[in-house]
Amino acid sequence: MPAYETYPVEIAGLKRELRLFQVAPNLKIAILNILGDTELTQAAAKALAKKLEALAFDTLVTAEAKSIPLAYALSVEMRKPYVVLRKSYKPYMGDALQADTLSITTGKPQTLILDEKDRALVKDKKVVIVDDVISTGSTLQGIRMILEKAGAQVVAETAIMTEGEKSKWLHIVSLGHLPLFTD
Repeated sequence: MPAYETYPVEIAGLKRELRLFQVAPNLKIAILNILGDTELTQAAAKALAKKLEALAFDTLVTAEAKSIPLAYALSVEMRKPYVVLRKSYKPYMGDALQADTLSITTGKPQTLILDEKDRALVKDKKVVIVDDVISTGSTLQGIRMILEKAGAQVVAETAIMTEGEKSKWLHIVSLGHLPLFTD
């Protein structure tokens, strides 16, 4: 196995070594990938649910794909439905809403789509946006655009971790913060 740089974190009482990944010249980020890490996903969902327990809301909303397990676990924990915004349109999605964002991990534009069947779960509802890591805010912006078009009211934004300029994310309900790594 190749050697690579890591950054140690503790999330909801669990320790992990996050691999550092180059996203631009002289810039690396710590990659939190919860896919397959059931222990961390469950622990994070329990900890976030505790932070959100006093909040009145109807639905959780996340974007495909890495934060889906967190949205599911949080949904089970809080007994609230969740909606996944997809990255590509399928014909069965009907009259879907969409917004475009820029992904920090790929550096490429990505589309977020709200399936027609899920519109009723957010229209005139109070929603909480769920993400694994909030870094640039571009995914949040795309989610907010779709939710505004759908008639939802965003009452909170939550993530396991925030990243980058900490002062930008003080309003995010999170379990920790990751620095950016520059050469």
